[in-house]
Amino acid sequence: MIQVTVKEDLVRRTLILLLVAITGLVLAPPAQAAPGFAVSYETIPGQGGTALKAFVVEPIGRGSGPFPLLVFPSSWGVNDIEYVGAAAKLAYESGYTVISYTSRGFWDSAGEIDVAGPDTIADVSRVIDWGIANAGGDPGKVGVGGISYGAGQSLLAAAADPRIKAVAALSTWTDLARSLYPNETVSKQAVELLLAAGNLTGRPGSVLREAEAAYRENRFEDVLPISPPRSPASKVSSIKAAVMIGNAWNDGLFPPGQVTDFFAQLTGPKRLMLSPGDHATAELFGAAGLPNDIWASVGRWFDHHLRGVDNGINRENAVQVKPNNGGGWRSFPSWGAATAKTSTMELSSDWNTTGWPTIAESGTVMVSGALQAFLNIPTGVSIPLVDRLAAGVWHGPVQWSGTTVSGTPRAHLTVTTSSDTTSLFAYLYEVNALGLGALVTHKPVTLHGAGTRTLDLDLEPTVWDVAPGNRLVLVVDSVDARYGGESRLGGSVSFGSDSWLKVPQA
Repeated sequence: MIQVTVKEDLVRRTLILLLVAITGLVLAPPAQAAPGFAVSYETIPGQGGTALKAFVVEPIGRGSGPFPLLVFPSSWGVNDIEYVGAAAKLAYESGYTVISYTSRGFWDSAGEIDVAGPDTIADVSRVIDWGIANAGGDPGKVGVGGISYGAGQSLLAAAADPRIKAVAALSTWTDLARSLYPNETVSKQAVELLLAAGNLTGRPGSVLREAEAAYRENRFEDVLPISPPRSPASKVSSIKAAVMIGNAWNDGLFPPGQVTDFFAQLTGPKRLMLSPGDHATAELFGAAGLPNDIWASVGRWFDHHLRGVDNGINRENAVQVKPNNGGGWRSFPSWGAATAKTSTMELSSDWNTTGWPTIAESGTVMVSGALQAFLNIPTGVSIPLVDRLAAGVWHGPVQWSGTTVSGTPRAHLTVTTSSDTTSLFAYLYEVNALGLGALVTHKPVTLHGAGTRTLDLDLEPTVWDVAPGNRLVLVVDSVDARYGGESRLGGSVSFGSDSWLKVPQA
């Protein structure tokens, strides 16, 4: 159980005052001028009266209101300080009342973690109630947003509360099962990270305790029933708000494929921004109020849909992407429009032994994607050193003029397995003349039952510029440290000659 002492509370208040002071150096006008902002630390009654701790940032020097209201639930394992820098900027520049609160069950907010369950989602509405009644919030101009856990809550709340007119969901999940159990393969590093953070910073409720027990006993399929009611994808038809989503190509917790599929189903005003990075890294500095492309768009999104500002964001293409290996923003009217054509890479027959690791890997959650984004260091491989007894390796043609992978690659495989359960991991690399490769995208899949089947495997979406003189190489093996694979040591898998890879291109 997490207990916050008086001393810890004093440290928290000192930190927030320091953050606001730093933000004020950038934002504050001369002493005699207006407008400005004020920050208070409040206890807000959530669903059932549960005490939620919050920083409330209100505009000053703009009259008595009411003001457009923004509500930001905190991320998993993070407290209410998370968005205060961005909140101060939004209050000062645009006159919003912003409430950044600690999600139920974490840190000094009361209650237990219910994994975005009914009480946590209802908390968003109760905070809106409080903001309207006590902080000058305008009931007709309500927006919600957040990062990670806060993002998923925001989408779910928008499906339940018609007062919410605009959403900014960053590093979000839309399908919990697809995120953490892709193709029946446990995303082990992601699950372990979430469990550790929940146990360290909060008080797990019965749903989380039972889910952890099932996971520890290798019964992850027993966890799946909690996914649909906690997945925005199952409630997409109820979301009438204007939705902006920002995610990273290499998000190790919530990969982009579940996001692009969800985005395509939204029928109202929408915007999708995909950029290099790992979970929460692309928008991290913007939450602190520092310059950031994603948060700049968040501000414009709320300004247009809540304040009615004609800033042109509604006339821009709905999809904005930055290539995962560098370059400026590119735009498309839809995610499907990112793919202009496809090429087919024929895959010859091959055979290998399962259960043996190779040097082909998907990288480390929260590390590999950040290295790709900030230092342009990709997850690498030496193709000549990949063990051909434990992996299938297929080379595409040299791209003498270069090309851009743009969309969702799909592998069509005729697979024969000898074991009852086999996990496969497909990696698409850009490889130079020396055989050194950079990971473009990947995807796991777990097959049940021995025998032959046809498998269509969508890798994760990406936009990646392949340099002239390089080629694409597909590697498929049966062990990856990121995932809880189930390949049996010494089993076998073969790929038929009627297999191919469809590569989407710009």
